[in-house]
Amino acid sequence: MGAKRKRYTPAYRRDAAHLVIDTGRPIAHVAKEIGVGEALLGRWVAIERAKMDDPPSALDTDERAELERLRREVAELLEVSRSGYYAWLARRDGPAGPRAVRRAQLSEKVLAAHT
Repeated sequence: MGAKRKRYTPAYRRDAAHLVIDTGRPIAHVAKEIGVGEALLGRWVAIERAKMDDPPSALDTDERAELERLRREVAELLEVSRSGYYAWLARRDGPAGPRAVRRAQLSEKVLAAHT
């Protein structure tokens, strides 16, 4: 038997679509962030844009060039690649290793003894 199909509320679909529409972020990035398929989110975005009287326009050539320039500046300032940032984020949010768990336990014992 297959897995049960997930059901999303209309409010969730609308909010997810507006994460793309309002911020101008790529569908692929938002889909990965919220844990839905790109095609599914793309459909939600298309439906929401069709409902809008005056949907925001895509970036023109000058705006896109400025955006790329700003992204390069930020990368130089932070001295980190995009993939490096996401790798760090995954490590930070992931489970703590045995050494970190042991250190936390020891810190609690030291604090209790000190108190």
